[in-house]
Amino acid sequence: MNFDLTDDQRAIRDAFARFVDEAVAPQAAALDEAHAYPRALMDQLANLGFFGLRYPEDAGGSGLGLIEFALALEEIARGSMSLAGAAAMQSLMGTKFLHMLGDAAIIERLFKPALKGEKIGAICMTEPGAGSDLEGIATRAKKVDGGYVLDGRKTWITAAPVAQFFTVFARACEERKLTIFLVERDFDGVTVGRAIHKMGVWALPTSEVAFTDCFVPDSHRLSREEGDGEAHLRKTLAEIRIITGAMALGVARAALAESVRYAAERRQFGKAINRFQAIQFKLAEMATDLESARHLVYYAAWLHGAGRPHHKEAAMAKLHATEAAARICDQAARVLASYGYAMEYPVQRYLRDVRFTLIGGGTSEILKLIIAKELA
Repeated sequence: MNFDLTDDQRAIRDAFARFVDEAVAPQAAALDEAHAYPRALMDQLANLGFFGLRYPEDAGGSGLGLIEFALALEEIARGSMSLAGAAAMQSLMGTKFLHMLGDAAIIERLFKPALKGEKIGAICMTEPGAGSDLEGIATRAKKVDGGYVLDGRKTWITAAPVAQFFTVFARACEERKLTIFLVERDFDGVTVGRAIHKMGVWALPTSEVAFTDCFVPDSHRLSREEGDGEAHLRKTLAEIRIITGAMALGVARAALAESVRYAAERRQFGKAINRFQAIQFKLAEMATDLESARHLVYYAAWLHGAGRPHHKEAAMAKLHATEAAARICDQAARVLASYGYAMEYPVQRYLRDVRFTLIGGGTSEILKLIIAKELA
């Protein structure tokens, strides 16, 4: 077994680490407090080629794999979870189905500009009555001459206020099976509704989106045939879970680093608190949690790149990495004690932001059910 990164993988990791240290970390707190989409940093990520890392060169990307993507995203999350969430949406969930299913016109007019950061995409799945339960999706697509008419309401749509196009899951045909549509922001009947105010990732806007008698032309039905949406979604869920695990690694690393730094500086009873066994135990447990999570995430990414079965491992990676990150951020707040509760220290932000990773891509409870079924 060889656990070493290749030279190219190290170069990608180091390039994004430098970007985070120089451009992201110094303004992460201010970015969060401004509650504004990180457009300038997203433009810089586009210039670095992040959005196209995992897409083929003939589509405007770099042709790299999920490991390289995860390494870069982990570094971005170390600096700002809001930026990492926006970048992940733009480079996977917001564009994947366009690349996988869109025609040449869609690729040229929307997908390629999105890789350059010129267009922002979002995905619309969650509804007021449907989250983990895909069967609960009620948005309806009615076939009419030349296209479809969409009616329904989506919620928890990441980047909705700034998006120019949406990948929408709706029920079509008499069997009311999930079908994927591309809906552009300026289509009649599209309304970006109320903003959802969250406890974390403040710089990543999230809103409701409503479709009312919204006409979508046949050219914008991404599904090859009506009802194939769930099959396409399941092909992407493993990737979503792996990269969510990578984001969890990033914020956990930041929390551990802040804990180590603070414990070396803070003095009580005449010595630094990192000399006390109680603190040493916390740091050791945090570091062990982080290392085990890292191995699971990158093993799942390696399986994906090797074309081997990886759905169970992706679920395991997301489950363990996000839960471990939540524990690490909580322990960091305990190491800093009262300062872990103070807004002037970044640990409170890590503690708020890490919960974002526990939700997207499947809750821990859903992931446990998936893993259990794989064992049967």
